[in-house]
Amino acid sequence: MGMTARVLFTVLVCTVLAVGIGPVPPPPAGGAVKGVGMHELAGFTVGHLPEGVGGQVSDFHTEWGGVAFSSRVWERELPDGGYTVDLKLNVLRGERLGDLPSVRAFLSEYHERDAAAWDLRPFRHGAAAGHRTDGLVFWLVEPGLVVEVRLDPARFGESELTATALGVRRVEQAKRSG
Repeated sequence: MGMTARVLFTVLVCTVLAVGIGPVPPPPAGGAVKGVGMHELAGFTVGHLPEGVGGQVSDFHTEWGGVAFSSRVWERELPDGGYTVDLKLNVLRGERLGDLPSVRAFLSEYHERDAAAWDLRPFRHGAAAGHRTDGLVFWLVEPGLVVEVRLDPARFGESELTATALGVRRVEQAKRSG
C-alpha cells in the first residue's frame, strides 16, 4: 500500500471512529497542554513533549503488513489553513518484528525507503537497541514489540527527538520511576 493509500485509509478510519464516538473536542488554545497526549497508548506513556508541539492530539489503530499499529499524532493548525503533523508515536506489534534487522526491513518497506541506502545510526533506549535518522527513531522493546517516534525535523532538533524518544516508557517503567 502506497503512502497516498495509507493516508486515505487513515482518514477513513478516523472518520468512522469519530462518527462512532461523537464529536471530537477542539484543540486547546495556544498549542499542546502538558497533560494532553500524556495518557497511556498501548501500554506506553509519553513523559516529554517538545515545547511548541501541536495541541490537536489523535489516536489511531491500524494494521499494515501483518503488524498492528497503535498511533498517537500531535498536529498543529497552519496559518493558511489545514494541519501538519509535528510528532507521531507508533507502537507496533507483530511476529515480523522478531529482531532489529527484521524491524529495519519492515520499516523500510512501510516508509518506502531503500533498506540498503537508508542512513540509520545506532540508538539505545535503555537496554533496547534501535536506530535513528533525521526526525525518526525506533527501537525493539522485545521481540514482536517496537516503538517508533517521528518528530518534524524542520521544527525540532535532534536533541528534542532524543528527549522525546527517551521519555516514552512502558506503563510499568513509568510507575516505578514516577
